[in-house]
Amino acid sequence: MEGAEVIPIGTRGRPGRGTGQRPSAAARGLAGKAAKGPAQRPPRPKKAAEPPVVQAVPEEAAEAPVSAAVVRERSPMAGIPVSDWQAALEGAAREVLGTDWEQQLARLLAFLRRRVTGDYVVDDYGFDAELTQRFLLATLRPIAEKWFRIEVRGTENIPADGGALVVSNHSGTIPVDGLMTMVSIHDHTGRFLRPLGADLVFRMPFVSSLARKAGATLACSEDAERMLRGGELVGVWPEGFKGIGKPYSERYKLQRFGRGGFVSAALRTGVPIIPLSVVGAEEIYPLVGNVPSLARILGVPYLPITPFFPLLGPLGLVPLPSKWIIEFGEPIRTDDYDAGAADDPMLVFNVTDQVRETIQQTLYSLLMQRPSVFR
Repeated sequence: MEGAEVIPIGTRGRPGRGTGQRPSAAARGLAGKAAKGPAQRPPRPKKAAEPPVVQAVPEEAAEAPVSAAVVRERSPMAGIPVSDWQAALEGAAREVLGTDWEQQLARLLAFLRRRVTGDYVVDDYGFDAELTQRFLLATLRPIAEKWFRIEVRGTENIPADGGALVVSNHSGTIPVDGLMTMVSIHDHTGRFLRPLGADLVFRMPFVSSLARKAGATLACSEDAERMLRGGELVGVWPEGFKGIGKPYSERYKLQRFGRGGFVSAALRTGVPIIPLSVVGAEEIYPLVGNVPSLARILGVPYLPITPFFPLLGPLGLVPLPSKWIIEFGEPIRTDDYDAGAADDPMLVFNVTDQVRETIQQTLYSLLMQRPSVFR
């Protein structure tokens, strides 16, 4: 058995008794002298390399010169013709500005140029008619038409020209009813309403400037009489903060109309008084609470709490889409009174009470006609 390979007995294919160390003496005795080291396998014969396959190349292809490939990056805008860009811009302008978009765009650019150069006109009170019509009323119009769906009645009672005093109820926690009245009057009569605002409005930094440009002025007898004599359509809300700050449980119940200063101004100038009743503003921000201590710290008449504010944060400032009805009553003439009628307190009180009762009864009638709060 010479030349045979003897595998010692061990563990895991290794010599020894399972210790993984040197093989035992018995195992070494069984191994022949020639079996030193592991057996080597004979080398596997290498395959003869096959000759490479050579394909014949046509003579024309072999003689043709090979040109280097040039890779150019294509711009995403390079493939769009200028005419397509022009058509797209015209289509967008037509969608935004209407079919007469060229005239609208020209007017817009002219308006911006006048704003930049300062070539625009304001009156003695700071009223900017162009800015009010093109910016303020244009911004408020979709809210009046789409959100509140305002129904306007009795616009034939508003004189086409000359001075007149519009007296309205006040409600809504935030004076949105005044803004909606401005839009409704301008859209149905073409006239601008000149509101008389509280002094708080003109103490607020940004609101003060915007209110002046929109035609508002301080609610004082001097400015009111001057505007009425100048043929302006003046608006007043005698309830003031007591009207817009009253709780929801007292909705559509008119508060006191002050001392009748607006009646005195109308009597001195001889202009008609037009009662205005607004239904729908009470529901946009239902006032369920107030924080008077914090309101005094902030310097405001009240700090409202509604079912959605401040619970929902800024989302609670979105007004509820209530259905609005605005009705202008028959004018109350003041030119039949004597010259000194404005100084008679009893007469002023009686006319004030007449205006208040007219608005209150109209509110009750409109509430009966409205099917529900939101339609």
